[in-house]
Amino acid sequence: MSLSPPLSPSAVVIRLRAAGCVFAEDEADLLLAAARDAAHLFAMVESRAEGLPLEHVLGWAQFRGHRFAVDPGVFVPRRRTEFLVEQAVALAPARAVVVDLCCGSGALGAALAASLEQVELYAADVDPAAVRCARRNVTAAGGQVYEGDLFAPLPATTLRGRVDVLLANVPYVPTDEIDLLPPEARIHEARVALDGGADGLDVLRRVTADTARWLAPGGHLLFETSERQMPRAVETVVRGGLVPRVVTSDELYATVVIGTRAAPGE
Repeated sequence: MSLSPPLSPSAVVIRLRAAGCVFAEDEADLLLAAARDAAHLFAMVESRAEGLPLEHVLGWAQFRGHRFAVDPGVFVPRRRTEFLVEQAVALAPARAVVVDLCCGSGALGAALAASLEQVELYAADVDPAAVRCARRNVTAAGGQVYEGDLFAPLPATTLRGRVDVLLANVPYVPTDEIDLLPPEARIHEARVALDGGADGLDVLRRVTADTARWLAPGGHLLFETSERQMPRAVETVVRGGLVPRVVTSDELYATVVIGTRAAPGE
């Protein structure tokens, strides 16, 4: 039986810094706090140094002040996406029906639910690993998770036409640009969570084509896009029969498009 060498806090920082971790000190603190023993710490530090995303090493991600489970291979919620959820909080009615589409870990829907007094929460993803992970987060928030392609697995009879807030964290990286992503994303996250097709908008087009049927009158679709893709993303919203609005955060370098189904008389 081999024993892992004990690592001092300074040794952890040195190892992470040598591996290119920009925030080595902060990451070291998290790994040291999570370690069950010396062997566990050594294994986590080596995994991180070899390029595994910190969130996959720890088994959780911090998002809007909450810790959400993130399993290996599952898309890690980005800090900039907190801006999208912030917009959704501002738009949600008192008793909101929420759908988290392409939910990944389910962090967006669960974080939104945590900010609302009453919510009816549904989430869906095509990736079985993401669905397993999301069930841990979304179920804890009182919601339900479905496995399947976009709207297909959702309970249409009881949900269609009732959704107040539709979060659609669709993949929007053009296929030819996947190889340009940081290794943490292109190697360790599911490609289906990243690849948006030739121009990055293939999945978005499919979502917007069907969104109006699922939204309640006055309901909102929210999704992220890049600044470069934004004009064409807005066009897809208009073609889907929704009224578009664009909001940005310079601090988080985030661009969010909001598509609203007009209420009767508007």
